[in-house]
Amino acid sequence: MKEFVLIFRLTDTSDAKPSPEQMQERMNWLGGIASQNKLADKGKALSVGNAKTVKPGNVVTDGPYTEIKEFISGFMIVKTETIEEAVELAKANPIFKQGGNIEVREVINPLGNS
Repeated sequence: MKEFVLIFRLTDTSDAKPSPEQMQERMNWLGGIASQNKLADKGKALSVGNAKTVKPGNVVTDGPYTEIKEFISGFMIVKTETIEEAVELAKANPIFKQGGNIEVREVINPLGNS
C-alpha cells in the first residue's frame, strides 16, 4: 500500500474551532477510515495564529503567506493502493460543509522502497 497525506484547508479561521457536533462528525469520518485499516497517522491540527514563514535570506514573517485566501488547518496520512482511493476517502470529510478543501498528495519514500 502507498501512503497519501490529506492536507486540510479552511478559508475562515473561526472554522478552526469546530462545534461539538462538527467534531463528532469528523471523528465518525476518521473512525470509518480506521475501521478499514487505512489510517497510517491521524495527524494533527495546526495553529492558525502561532506561525512563522522563513524565506530565503533569513527573512522571517508572521504567519503563512498573506496573499492566499485559505490556510492549512491540519493533516493526516492514509494507506491506499491508489491516489484515486485516497481521494474517495477524502470526499466523505465534513470539511466541505464549511467551505474547506482537501489536498491529497502521495508520500514519497526517499529511499525508494515501499
